[in-house]
Amino acid sequence: MGTYNFGKLPIVTKEVIDVSNIDKHIKFKGKVSVVNFIGKDTTQSRGELFNLNEKVYKKFYGYTDFQLISFVDKAYKMQTEELKEKLSKYTNMVKWNFLYVSKDEVDAVYKSFKTNKELDSNIHSNEAFIIDKEVALRRGESTIKKLKGKKLFGYNMQSVAELKNDMYDDIKVVLAEYSLALKKNNRSEDRRKKSISNEEK
Repeated sequence: MGTYNFGKLPIVTKEVIDVSNIDKHIKFKGKVSVVNFIGKDTTQSRGELFNLNEKVYKKFYGYTDFQLISFVDKAYKMQTEELKEKLSKYTNMVKWNFLYVSKDEVDAVYKSFKTNKELDSNIHSNEAFIIDKEVALRRGESTIKKLKGKKLFGYNMQSVAELKNDMYDDIKVVLAEYSLALKKNNRSEDRRKKSISNEEK
């Protein structure tokens, strides 16, 4: 399972604003989410999204607890729908949600992440982020030679290497963390039921 060997990926920020405050049909709670901020920058984001699609989304969309959420300035819905159509020719978009929101809503969600960077003038970031099931931002650490040891609050979508090596491994770690916790809980429940059954006998 990569560098972390089943260890937990560090938590950076607890109590991130849940996307359900903006759209009641979508929520961070209970999902492992990859989140990015397209903002008004649909032209520049095109390459970033294709990288994210190929190196991350396609690897994980089959997982029940996984989702990808892209925040877009609502004035750019038409351009983004055209981009979605191109992506959908090669990709099952079932776990990828594009949210068309106001600048204030984008700013509020991003600021709640409390990263070490700000959105640019297009309310865009070239980084994608990992939000866990408890709605907390997780942080990785780069394994790429030239970035070795760098703390990754977000993952550079312009870097295929960073997505393919660091983000891919870190998402696997978070998913494995929940899978192991579920197995542990199931074993505990089985032991509890067995104990009750033995007492009744």
